[in-house]
Amino acid sequence: MPSPAISRQLRMPHSTVCRILGRAGISRVRDLDPPEPANRYERARPGELVHVDIKKLGKFDRAGKRFTGVQRRTAHRYGWEYVHVCIDDATRLAYVEVLEDELATSCTAFFERALAWFASVGIRVERVMSDNGGGYRSFAFAQLCKLHLIRHLFTRAYRPRTNGKAERFIQTLQREWAYVRPYENSQQRREVLKPWLRHYNRLRPHGSLDGEPPFARLRRLG
Repeated sequence: MPSPAISRQLRMPHSTVCRILGRAGISRVRDLDPPEPANRYERARPGELVHVDIKKLGKFDRAGKRFTGVQRRTAHRYGWEYVHVCIDDATRLAYVEVLEDELATSCTAFFERALAWFASVGIRVERVMSDNGGGYRSFAFAQLCKLHLIRHLFTRAYRPRTNGKAERFIQTLQREWAYVRPYENSQQRREVLKPWLRHYNRLRPHGSLDGEPPFARLRRLG
């Protein structure tokens, strides 16, 4: 029952009802839905489906208290940068770039470069899954997919786990690259991305691939 209806039924102020429901963690009707079962699937062949997503990271000009433990060296923040990721469902091969925004032109250009990179390792992309962000809903992105005969799938509203492989990769990216060490500034962090990504794709054992690195899985699937 929506909060306005509860308020009328109990003859209580709506603000009081909202506060009580918020404390109980059921402020939205969908919070009462039963937990969604784990969405575990894996495409059979490389390129059958790739996932795209974006993670926003703060720019900074020096390491802050989080790493140094010294309050006076708190980093100076000056805007954001956007980590665009594209990951193949079957092999977990990943292509990543750090860009200045998440606008349609950037999302489209990034995906075009990702397609070229996947083609260079023998993968033709057939489908792409994204959230409903404006960059992915744009005419330019749709035209690129049409040009390459790629079917565009969208995640269900309030169900980010349907794009779970991108979400999990971003968690790995943050843990093992973005926050793994006290970078002097965000530019230095950018410079470390390519070596880390090469290690991830070629050498790092992947837990969901029975310990195989993504390129080893690609060779095995052929």
